[in-house]
Formats: sequence, structure tokens, C-alpha cells
Amino acid sequence: MTEEERSRLIEQHPIGRGLDAFRASFTATCEKLEVESRPDALAWFERKDLENITISFLFALLSCEVSDLLLLKTGRGTLRDKLKKIISATTTDEFDFDHIKPLLRLGLVDEPDDTLIWHHVYDLVIDSTPPPRSIASSLLQTPWLHNTSSFANSSEYRKDVDRYLMMELGPTYVGLCRFYEVFFERIDGLGNAAEAVFKKCMEGAEPLFNEAWSGWPRTASQDEVLSWFADISNKFTEFADESRLKPLNQRRLLAQPNKPIHGSTGERKLVVGFVDDPEAGKTSRCRWEHILVPGELKSNPSADRASKAWLDLGTYAREVLAAQDNRRFILGFTICGSLMRIWEFDRLGAIASEQFDINKDGLQFVTTILGFLWMNDEELGFDPTIKTKDGKRFFEINRKNSTERLIIDEVMQRARCIAGRATTCWKVHREGCPEEPLVVKDSWQYPERDEEGQLLLEATEKNVVNVAQYYHDETVQICGKDDDVRNNIRGGLDVTRATNYRPGRSKPLPMMTSGTSRQGRSSVTGQKRTSSQIGAPLPYNKRSCSVSPMKPPVGDDFSNRVHRRVVLRDYGIPIYWASTPSILLSRIGDCLQGHQSLLEVIDVVHRDISINNLLMNSKGFLIDLDLAIKTHRLAASGAKGKTGTRAFMSIGALLGEEHSFMHDLESFFWVLFWTCIHYVGPGNGRVVKKFDYWNYADTEELAKLKLGTIVTETLFTKTMTDYFTPHYKVLIPVMKLLRQVVFPKERPWQQDNMKLYSQMQEILQNSLVLFACKSSTEKGQTMLGPWDSNWALTWLFPDLVPQRRLISRPNLPVLAFSPTSQLTHHTNNARNIPRRQSGTHRAFTTLSY
Repeated sequence: MTEEERSRLIEQHPIGRGLDAFRASFTATCEKLEVESRPDALAWFERKDLENITISFLFALLSCEVSDLLLLKTGRGTLRDKLKKIISATTTDEFDFDHIKPLLRLGLVDEPDDTLIWHHVYDLVIDSTPPPRSIASSLLQTPWLHNTSSFANSSEYRKDVDRYLMMELGPTYVGLCRFYEVFFERIDGLGNAAEAVFKKCMEGAEPLFNEAWSGWPRTASQDEVLSWFADISNKFTEFADESRLKPLNQRRLLAQPNKPIHGSTGERKLVVGFVDDPEAGKTSRCRWEHILVPGELKSNPSADRASKAWLDLGTYAREVLAAQDNRRFILGFTICGSLMRIWEFDRLGAIASEQFDINKDGLQFVTTILGFLWMNDEELGFDPTIKTKDGKRFFEINRKNSTERLIIDEVMQRARCIAGRATTCWKVHREGCPEEPLVVKDSWQYPERDEEGQLLLEATEKNVVNVAQYYHDETVQICGKDDDVRNNIRGGLDVTRATNYRPGRSKPLPMMTSGTSRQGRSSVTGQKRTSSQIGAPLPYNKRSCSVSPMKPPVGDDFSNRVHRRVVLRDYGIPIYWASTPSILLSRIGDCLQGHQSLLEVIDVVHRDISINNLLMNSKGFLIDLDLAIKTHRLAASGAKGKTGTRAFMSIGALLGEEHSFMHDLESFFWVLFWTCIHYVGPGNGRVVKKFDYWNYADTEELAKLKLGTIVTETLFTKTMTDYFTPHYKVLIPVMKLLRQVVFPKERPWQQDNMKLYSQMQEILQNSLVLFACKSSTEKGQTMLGPWDSNWALTWLFPDLVPQRRLISRPNLPVLAFSPTSQLTHHTNNARNIPRRQSGTHRAFTTLSY
């Protein structure tokens, strides 16, 4: 069957309303999960949900008459025969739903394209029974894209951020019965103190608590509850002082629901929370770095769900984690009506306690409030390895069998996210050596991944150029144990015992056990108990809970992240701080050379070329090998390649192609393009609404937007003319040349081409010659006629721009004619230029101008 015959059959037999049942099933599942009904919500679906809607979709296609008319491209039979086999395969553990998600999305758009749908069906049946993938391979190749730290030059409006924050958090487990045991038992004397304070609350002629809290507003409106909450918290403090119990830390409950908190990218308000200022009041100017325990109040008990109170609290937690660079996790609370939950946010997501009614369980309420007031910094989630002495923050590393103290000079970068790697970079120096800056990268990594430190060590030992140089790496130690989320922070809490847990989510993932780290890695703090050392349950927790050993891990429900630090010798600033366009081009060229060196010397593909991973000092260099991978492992994984930072990802990577070095080279193009649009000067960024959407668009939609940007030179030139800042408009001709080599034939590349490195480098290097010439003429040398960068680039690249003629004679002035026949004659101050042969033109050795 020819393509023409297939197209005619598809046109004659439209799907029509055949997908209505599938779309209704998708909408119902979104409502059940409390997520917005749109194609990218598939990322939120559990395996069983994906199985159900996939079967619904495939049966819809099976019922279309054309499925029995469309013949297979290879072998005998029709698409209907293959669809039946795929439906059967979806119920097996080996079926990979990532293969079919692009097809499902096509059926969910407002106006489905029949031709495109059946084209994808043909692609699907070719590989309808892919071999099973291990979770480790999946993690190596396909990190979670929906992460709120990847927004570049964004306004971060709530409506945009919330959608990705829900996907970032992933499954949120609530009703964990050992929650209080893990996070509150460590507080010395809390149980006895809470009982003493609660006893006082029940004393007197007008007790505060008598079967319920006195003064509790019947309507549970936000303002009334806030007023009551502040008063009752002060009472608890007074009773604790009167009983001469453990001195309270200098904290206070702050309620400013209508006042934005300073320090957010987008405007954010906090309803209620505990702050580190005992004098804080309604008129206080508060910043996110002052918030210790955020809270959220809702008048309706039904708001205790993912899309309401949980998401609002998650928004606050994201801001607090971003503002406090020494925070490992955050505790928070929600009160919906009179129903309260305690929350913990970390680099895996969020978990919560059982729900309790504060009017029925007064002791639990007192215990919770006193706990927030009494917790020390480590119990609140601050990193105990980061200490302060004489006003200087520092931490220690064990390098080459000796302890070194690293003084923190400044925070260079802090990822704005909850779940994920959550990278923090500090500029530091060794104690006594302030003239030798180092950079520390602190992050939370999947234990299955190659350790970045080892890749950097190999790169340094083998003299890879223009990549940050290795100094030291370690797994952070707390109480002599590897710091991780599942065992150290969460104390081994079993999420399968959550009230909303549903099994069968994914495939097994090896469980990370906490133990002795690799030799030479240590940074041990004091021996205070952590959550991994919790013993008996709290005396005040009356609820029974059967505790069983940790079950065999199942998929992402049992994933883990380990706290690691890498110390680098090279200190630099992001390339968007380049003072001139020519310096920007030079530093990007250095980074391009570093990328090629990584590939050729140690067989590593970077896979995350982005605006913050290209740094510069006297040269440009690459950082961040978190997503880097050896090319032989890349091919062996067989997984698709959605890795990188959204705005800078290549078109192919956005569409899920297996990652290649070519995707990274395209990312260099998008980094330069993005910089020219968003920076009006060195480090002076702006938000451009049209491109802000790139941070939030579905990956397939973003791929189409990028393809539409470069599809024709006319449209690409118009985009640059309209949106490049005045500071970078001079780079428009350079970008046009890069487009020609990065997108040959005005479309994404079709096969690997190592020559692309030299092609891009030649454009960058020769453009620097152009800028050097321009700089000299501006300093007083004679130049007849206006400076014409298009003409100059024609002179440099006659093969790419053949419409102008070049006349050159060695050691004589260069004469060039533009299309208008205007003669441009450069004289004075001869400048040597590297010898070069361009097409049929003569080589030249000297440019006189």
C-alpha cells in the first residue's frame, strides 16, 4: 500500500467522534486526581490510570473501520491485528507507557489530526512490544522534566507555577501514622510539657478547653481563625513559662494573609506561619528567609486535598526552601475547618500525618504547637553540617585524610524547587586562603546515577579542557550516616501505609540503605539523634498503628535521593554577565570546545546545556555533569532522551529522541538565542511574555514553537529583529549563520555530524575577527561608509552568503563591493588574520583597513 493510498483511506474514513469516550475517561481521571484536564496531565497519572485510558483509546481506534483497511508496512495483516496485540500487552508489567503517551496526547488536543494519529499508530506497531527497561536505566536517561527550578527569565505567575509544582511533587502521601513519632519524638521533653500545658488549659472556671476549644469561631472563617490561633498560641507560651518548662525558642506565630512576603519572583502571600522574630506583628516586613514553619488555613474541611490546601502549602514550602540555602527539609501544617495535618517537604516531594480534629484532640494540638516552638534548627530541617563562628558560615570536608574548613563567601545559585536535585552553589575558600576561591555544589542525587564527582575527577585527570576542575567530592554525613531522604530525613516511614496509597504504580527500584560512604568522604556532626535513630513511639500519640518491616520497594514510591557535595577549583559567573557581545561569543566558543573535549576524551555527553551551566572567568567553561552519561550507557539504556532545561532543549530532545551530542550542540544555539532576547546588558535580564510561555508549554508544543521559530530565514530574522535587545542586535548576522549549520535544510538534523563542532567554532571565531575589526575602526581608524555587519560577514563567510564578491590581493587593501556597488575601502593599521581558504576565493594573509 502506497502512502497516497493510506492518506486517501484516512481522509475517507475520519475518526470523527470516535474518541469521545476516551476523552471522557481522561477527564474523569483528571477529576479524580484533582488535576487540570489537559494533555500534559498524563504525567500525573498512575500506572493503572494509564492502562485504563490507553485501553479506552486503542479500543476507540480498533472500532474505526479504517483500522481494518490500513495494511501494515511490513509483513501481512492490518493495523487492527496489531492494535489487538498492543491492547493485550498493556496489561503486562513490561509495557512501557512512555511509548504511547505522545499518541494519547494527539487524541486529547482540541482538534485531533487523523493523519497524524494514524502515522503515530504505524510508528507504535513497529515497536509494540519493547523490551522491559530497568528503573535505573530510565533514571539515567529520563529525569523528571516537570520541575519548577527550570524556569528561565520567568514571571512565575501562580497559575503557571502551580501546574508544574503539582507534577514536581508527584504522589503526595498522607495519613502516615508514624509521622509524629519520626518528627516530634526527637524534641526533648515535649510529651510531658504538652500534657502539663493541656492540663492548665482545662483548669479554672472558664477553661480554654472543655470538650472543645473555647472561642473557636463557628464559621471557621480565615480572619476569625487567624485571630483565635494567634491568641491560643500565646496562651500556650504563657502556660509553658508559668510551669517553668523548657525555655521556648525566640519564635512567634505570624499572620499576614493579605501582605506579600518579600523575596519571591512572583508575588506570594503567606496566610500563617512561625517566624524567627519574637517581635513580629501585623505590620512587620517579613521575608521568606524568616519563615520557619509555613501554614495554610481553609474554612471548609473539604479543602484538605491536593488541589487546594496541599498545593497552597507546597507553594509556601517552595519559597522557603529557595530562600534558605541551608535547609534540608521543611515542616508545615494545614487547618481545614477544624481538621489539622502536619506536613514534611523534602527533595522527594511531600508526606503528611494523619488528619485530626483540633477540637476533639486538644492534646495533639498543644503538642504540635509547642513542638514548632521548641524544635531546634536541625529538627526544623536546617543542615547541621553548616555552622557559624565569628559571623562566618562554614562546613568541613575530609580531603586526603585531613580536615579542611571551607568558609562560605556567597550563595551563587539556589534552585527554586521542592522535589529534585535542588542544586545549591556556594563560593567558598579554604580557611586561611581567601585568595584561592573554590565552588561547592550541593545537591540531592538519585543513588543509581553515576556520581558527578567521579566524572569530574576523570575529566580533570585526563586533561579535558574548559570543564570545571575537580577538587573534592563527598556524600554528606549526619551522625555518621549518609544523609538521604528516605532513611535519614523521613526515618524510614513506609509510604505504603499512607491512607491514600495505591499499589501497582511502577517497577521495583533498589532500596538505598544508609551506611558507610565511599572512603575519604566524611563530614560528621554531633551525635544528636536523627530521624533514622528513632525508637519507641511518643507517649502522647494515642493512635494505634501496626508497624511492619519495610516492604520490597516498588517503583517511584520507593525512590531515594542522597545528599552530595562536589568541590571545584574554577570560580566563574554565568555567561549572560559578558560585558560585550564579542566576549559572549568567545566564552560560548570555549564552552563548545569543552563539550567536544568531554566527548572525545572521556566519552561523555553533557545533556544539560543551559544558560546557568555555561560559566566564564578569563575563559568559558562547563559545569554540572549531573545528567552527563557515558555514550555506551546512553545507547544501552534504549530510553528516550527528555533531559535538560526546557527553554534550551533541542527540538528532538523535546520529542523524546534518544539523546545525542547533536542535541547539546543545538542547545548551545538556543542558549545564545535566549541570551540575546532576555538580556539588555551584562546580567540585566528581563521577562518577555512570548518566550516566558516556553517555560510552561507542553514539550511537544514547545518543540513546535521552536521549529516554527527557525523554519524559514525570513521568520527567524523577523523574530530576532523584533525581540533581540539593542545590546545584542549586532549578533543577528551571527545567529543567521549558526542557524544554517545547526538546522541544515531548515529543519532539525537527521544524523550525527562531528563536523558541526568545527562549523560552529568557525562561525564564532571569524565573528570575533569581525568585532575586532569593528573595534579598531571605532577607535579612530579610517573607514569609508557605514559599518555593515552583513557585508563584513559576507567577506568572512563567502560560501554561506554568496551574493557578494570579494576581491583580495596579498598585502594590499581589501576592496569589496556590496550589491549596491558601493565601494568600501579600508585603509591604515594592517592587522594579521589567520590564513584561510574560502571556496573558490584566494587565500589571504593580511587585511588592511
